[in-house]
Amino acid sequence: MTPVEAIIERARVAQKIFEKSTQEEVNLVVEAVAWAILEPQRNQELAELAVRDTGLGDVGDKFKKNFRKTLGLVRDLNAAKTVGIISENLKTGLTEYGRPVGVVAAITPSTNPGATPINKILNALKCRNAVVVAPSPKGQSTCARLLEFVHHQLDLVHAPRDLVQMLPSPITKDSTNELMRLADLVVATGSQSNIRAAYTCGTPAFGVGAGNVLVIIDELADFDSAAAKIAQSKTFDNATSCSSENGVVICADVYAQAIKSLEAAGGVMLDAADTKRLEDVMFQNGKLTSTLTAQDPEVIAERAQLQNPKAKSAQFFMVEQTGYGPDFPFSGEKLSPVLTVWKVADFEAAKNLIANVYAYQGAGHSVGLHTAGSGKVMEGRAAELAQELPVARIIVNQAHAIATGGSFENGLPFSLSMGCGTWGKNNFSENMNYRHYLNITRVVRPIPESVPRVEDLLKTYFTRFPQ
Repeated sequence: MTPVEAIIERARVAQKIFEKSTQEEVNLVVEAVAWAILEPQRNQELAELAVRDTGLGDVGDKFKKNFRKTLGLVRDLNAAKTVGIISENLKTGLTEYGRPVGVVAAITPSTNPGATPINKILNALKCRNAVVVAPSPKGQSTCARLLEFVHHQLDLVHAPRDLVQMLPSPITKDSTNELMRLADLVVATGSQSNIRAAYTCGTPAFGVGAGNVLVIIDELADFDSAAAKIAQSKTFDNATSCSSENGVVICADVYAQAIKSLEAAGGVMLDAADTKRLEDVMFQNGKLTSTLTAQDPEVIAERAQLQNPKAKSAQFFMVEQTGYGPDFPFSGEKLSPVLTVWKVADFEAAKNLIANVYAYQGAGHSVGLHTAGSGKVMEGRAAELAQELPVARIIVNQAHAIATGGSFENGLPFSLSMGCGTWGKNNFSENMNYRHYLNITRVVRPIPESVPRVEDLLKTYFTRFPQ
């Protein structure tokens, strides 16, 4: 028996025990395990460990992310039914029962080595599953420490420790692939190579698409408010989130005003020479390197040898582009506090540019819109984006990285994994949530027969084309 087979075997034993739990018992386990990371001293230790060992992001922001994303998820889970009858409709005669899927393989990235694992763990436990985490090699130490805290909490509520496990060190592609093959469900977040592996492992899988979020500032926007939100999102955790703005598309009539506001919010516009210096370090053969990923702006300025005197005090950098695609590498995802800026004629041109950029990279994820605070124009433009662009989410007048994964200021489920639909080669377009970890069994009862007439169903057709 391989080490991974042994882990799966223990997980199955624990899951069968946990499967007998009531909803109240499950809820207690979820609350207890959530405290593994919500407790401030543990959270701080995990945040510091994550930045130290991955070299990515900011400790303070990791702490906030660990807390707010977990707090929001627990709020969502507290309202959810996952045991026994979860819905009943007397009119249709249908009753739905929540059932576990079994053992979940949770593939998690180095960018969020604490927040993403706990998110998947809590979702899995809420549905009476066992879960085995496959962290990235860089995130292994953070995940291991998190699981120590989780096991302590499981002990407190007398739940089996083997409900939550992780792959042994060293984390390898072979062991991760074996885990995915042996599990009952795979939930994968991370690089597109990991997502492709999940979808082709032979086990049912949910994987997420690539990020490359663009936002529009139109002529009706509150420029200072839009700039503040973009800066907040762009700088949060040094842009480790796939939901962080990678570019902003500004209507020409207000371009100068919007740039002024972005500069006031901490952005520094690079000239052509500094843009080239940055490109030479950030990209190799047109592909993003990890050299500047999630680094502080001053580190980026030093490594790229930027000459702008404001570079070392920048909150984020801005680079102007006129095109998109492989010849314009800044039109792709950057995972760093670097914001690409385009000037376009109007809102229609903004939509066209974004469609072309997403055809290159980022289709399915989301798009942002900064416009008038309310009214028909805002609703109309949001509706246009929702019906014309290949995206699953339209984020209106919000800090994108904060809003897309669920926020206390919008109605999206809290998640660190965003489905991108078929546009992003995913099989779902929601924020990954507990329902993706759940089987549902339906009791189907007979109801009074109601057979429609053909004439009624095809009324419009028969009116136009009499038979």
